[in-house]
Amino acid sequence: MKKQDAQPQQEQEEKFSPPMQQNLPNSKSVLALGILSIVFSIWYVSVIGVILSITALVLSSKDMALYGHNSQKYTLSSYKNLKAGRICALIGLTVAIIFFVIILMVIFGILATMPFWGMIE
Repeated sequence: MKKQDAQPQQEQEEKFSPPMQQNLPNSKSVLALGILSIVFSIWYVSVIGVILSITALVLSSKDMALYGHNSQKYTLSSYKNLKAGRICALIGLTVAIIFFVIILMVIFGILATMPFWGMIE
């Protein structure tokens, strides 16, 4: 008699089991692009860092909207990866802009002092 009672209970559990959660589509790529944007922003190739960080920010905004629309469908770990990638992209963009401004200041400083040193008359 117990075996007959166990089968309907298993069927009910299978009926009401929560849906399988999936990862956000671009969470890993946003994290990778965010980290690479920091790496390329520190080197002298800050243009590549800017491109990578803007790409990561655009992809993350799309996935944030997906997660906000239906948060039960996606895993929390993929959302945390997405947030970490977004933060890395913002850091990479900030560092790239700072390095770009410093390079421009150095170039204009050199050009401004060239007449003083007699290199240009």
